[in-house]
Amino acid sequence: MTDTARIVLSRPLRQAFDYRIPDGQTVMPGQRVRVRFGRQQLVGLVIATGVTPPEGLSLRPLGPPLEDWAALPDDTRELMSWAARYYQHPLGECLFMALPPALRRGQPASLPTETGWRARPDADPDTLPPQARKQKMLLSWLKQQPDITRESTIRAEGFSLAQIRGLHQRGLIDTATPKPPTPDQAYLDSLPQLTPAQQAAYRQLPSPGAFTTTLLYGITGSGKTELYLHYLQEHLGADQQALILVPEINLTPQTVRRFRRYFGERIQVWHSALNDTERLRTWLSIRRGDPAIVIGTRSAVTLPFADIGAIVVDEEHDSSFKQGEGFRYSGRDLAVVRGQMNDCPVILGSATPSTESFHNARTGKYRLARLEERVGDARPPEMTLLDIRSRPLEGGLARPTLQAIGERIERGEQVLVFVNRRGYAPVMMCFDCGHMMDCPHCDARLTYHRRDRALRCHHCDHQRAAPATCPECDSEAFQPVGQGTERTEDILEAQFPETPVIRIDRDSTRRRGRIDQLLATVNDGTPCILVGTQMLAKGHDFPNVSLVVAVNADGGLFSVDFRAPETLIQTLLQVSGRAGRHRIPGRVLIQTCHSDHPLLQQLCEADYPDIVDHLLSEREALGLPPFRAMAILRAESRDMADSLAFLDGARQMAARDGLAIWGPLPAIIARRADRHRAQLVFVDERRSRLQHTLAQLCGALDQGDKPAGLRWQIDVDPIETG
Repeated sequence: MTDTARIVLSRPLRQAFDYRIPDGQTVMPGQRVRVRFGRQQLVGLVIATGVTPPEGLSLRPLGPPLEDWAALPDDTRELMSWAARYYQHPLGECLFMALPPALRRGQPASLPTETGWRARPDADPDTLPPQARKQKMLLSWLKQQPDITRESTIRAEGFSLAQIRGLHQRGLIDTATPKPPTPDQAYLDSLPQLTPAQQAAYRQLPSPGAFTTTLLYGITGSGKTELYLHYLQEHLGADQQALILVPEINLTPQTVRRFRRYFGERIQVWHSALNDTERLRTWLSIRRGDPAIVIGTRSAVTLPFADIGAIVVDEEHDSSFKQGEGFRYSGRDLAVVRGQMNDCPVILGSATPSTESFHNARTGKYRLARLEERVGDARPPEMTLLDIRSRPLEGGLARPTLQAIGERIERGEQVLVFVNRRGYAPVMMCFDCGHMMDCPHCDARLTYHRRDRALRCHHCDHQRAAPATCPECDSEAFQPVGQGTERTEDILEAQFPETPVIRIDRDSTRRRGRIDQLLATVNDGTPCILVGTQMLAKGHDFPNVSLVVAVNADGGLFSVDFRAPETLIQTLLQVSGRAGRHRIPGRVLIQTCHSDHPLLQQLCEADYPDIVDHLLSEREALGLPPFRAMAILRAESRDMADSLAFLDGARQMAARDGLAIWGPLPAIIARRADRHRAQLVFVDERRSRLQHTLAQLCGALDQGDKPAGLRWQIDVDPIETG
């Protein structure tokens, strides 16, 4: 009998393909192989051998394996296979996502030995010329490192290869072979002592060596990171690996610096801003079992860990853990499944846990550890609602707000102004004829960016020059309307000309390492005003920030998305948590036109668990998650009629299974990049029945006819329902 291998491809195909294994060739599940597919030579991944193909088929021979070992070990394949079934996504795309980009393209699974660097004992940073400022910083940093430092570690700190080579050419640093990463006991012994409140929470964390999920509810400034550090120090074996998931790339550098202080070269990094070589090097290190502690964003959960001893998901509530396009998985939820499969403890930490996680803790699925005291003498900030109805505003800021900012600056303190919209203004409008600038490709307004004198769509990236007069009536009364970070920055610079105003948003931090440069002034305690979006709302520790201003808190109060109130409260509490984290008492001013709204009143009067209880009671009454499972079938095409007709057919196919089905309806932004979008929502008390229906439906939709150019996808456990 001819031996047969079943392989999958990195293609949106919900099927595997059988190939004949040539005589004398041996392959194993998880191996990468070359295969002939149509007229193409592709990289395939073996998922099974010894399978029985359909009778009467003449199989093509399998190409040669790209390595003599399995690129994906058994547990990683099991994890991604589970994810493919749960999220109703093609298995091939899921499995290939667990490979670094270089291996997906068929490049060799090997790299030259990484170079290490160390400063010469007699190297003096002061001998460098003034213009070599970055080289001087690098040399000073290297002289503080006790051992050989890997090149990848140096570059993760924000230094470039050119700066490394410049110091080497000057004879100030030498190459050396780095040693295998091991924890530095001297650093570990210097871990700060836990406070009594932290000790009490620490005793509630899980024991090592067995799977359990613990929700660590710790208010902002309570020192959750110290608990993670102590937990890894005490429980992680010298040969074991660990995973720390953070929601965004911008949180990675500061987390890395903090962990590297105690675990040295054992810390490795994984996120999308790394180049292909950096990602391949990290992936290979994890695959061969180096005792690494990986700090990464959501895709790090798919790395091929050899012996993972602990998983931590920081800011577990954050929507960034949910992939927004393609394979729509949740990094947080996949981390819990990985912990179960690898029999290791999982810790989910947040000051504002998601309603789902709190519900799991309340029902006994998760354990709950509470940390409700700030470290040292710090106390939670005083929160005040400032009603701005009938108040004159200067660029969106009320006069009492500007006075409060001025008082803090005069005292030598820092202020954070939170504006959850980048650009100068969200709308350009003519005050004579009422014309507003719309995106020609989306059902959305163009945002005005004054620095570039440009109008941009934040949905499809269309942009054009901003006209000086109204395109409709040629009036000069064509003005920006609304508030963005650029406008707030300009107003504050005019109001406080002697004070640095630092803007942190996606536009100002595009370059690698730019956010660290911008935050240097903040971290050294200089009086300044920070203006930023959600990038500043979580994870940062600014000792001298004593006042936080939320410019417009009303965005989530009246949204059609049932998660909007939860997201609003989480965002306000997270950004409020940047104030008063150390000795200086903190204050929070929340500007609103609805100061009498019960949710905002509850925010100022009650603690977060009480708010979650209220939200959960509403969800239960309405039959919404987490009390019923939800999935959304989304379709987009060149014509809305085609999208709605396709979804109506899907509704008829699924109606016989007894699920509650809502729609089809156009999405809130119905047209995006000239694609017309609609959706169909499925909910059911029994997740198993929902999953069965979705699996049947996906198979039928794959086989059925659809209009040319129509695309569809399933979103299980959606974060955005609009």
